[in-house]
Amino acid sequence: MKKVILIIGVLVVLLGLTSIFVVDEREQVVILQFGKPVRTISEPGLNMKVPFPIQEKIIFDNRLLEYDSPPEEILSKDKKTLIVDNYVRWKIVDPLQFLKTVQAIPTALSRMDDIVYSELRRELGTHDMVDIITDNREAIMEVVTQASNEATMDYGISVVDVRIRRVDLPTENEESIYARMEAERKRQANKFRSEGEEEAQKIRASTDKDKTIILADAYKEAERFRGEGDAKAVEVYAEAYSADPKFYEFVRTLDAYKKVIDEKTTLVLPSDSRLFKLLMDK
Repeated sequence: MKKVILIIGVLVVLLGLTSIFVVDEREQVVILQFGKPVRTISEPGLNMKVPFPIQEKIIFDNRLLEYDSPPEEILSKDKKTLIVDNYVRWKIVDPLQFLKTVQAIPTALSRMDDIVYSELRRELGTHDMVDIITDNREAIMEVVTQASNEATMDYGISVVDVRIRRVDLPTENEESIYARMEAERKRQANKFRSEGEEEAQKIRASTDKDKTIILADAYKEAERFRGEGDAKAVEVYAEAYSADPKFYEFVRTLDAYKKVIDEKTTLVLPSDSRLFKLLMDK
């Protein structure tokens, strides 16, 4: 009797252990009853189910996952072949739908790879190469992400982000593409130099004009001050002459002699010359 009770107790414990399970915060669970889904558990915590084989649990990841796609060739709008290396961040948002459609992650990755590559090829095909490899890439990838997310929702998958890791050119096209890019950059540089030189010429012309006007105004003012000074000098000379005409004449005579006589000058003067008398008196 004791053995029967012990066996029953062990069976009860085993049934309890197979009925109680814990859902981790990184997991979400689908409960199957005879192979058919009956409920989904997305919240972490302690849960119960009917013991196996009546009910079983299928666990799916609840975290944000990342898938790195292999590089693929894509043709841009300007007919440039690009080797695009992209990656996808995605999440299982409907585990029941995920189980019904793709069942497992490898199949989901295959479907998602086809969808994302198709959207990348379609969207990049509407843009030139220069837009894809420059700042416009952000807006392009937002369009690809949204379109991919809409397409994968049928599989219970949400595509959170699609990003291009790297864009390369095929080896046989690199040299010609780089040569054209270099020629285009030189053309732009020459254009900027030409525009800069034109602007410099305008600045020089404007500066020369201002310089001419300033010099003309300065010369005008100088001539006015010189005229006023000459007039003042004449006035002073006139006052001095009227005060003592003989002294004024004497001073003017000395000034004239000073200008015409130097160390190399030889004078022949008559004995009755005023200058002779002045020199002899000295």
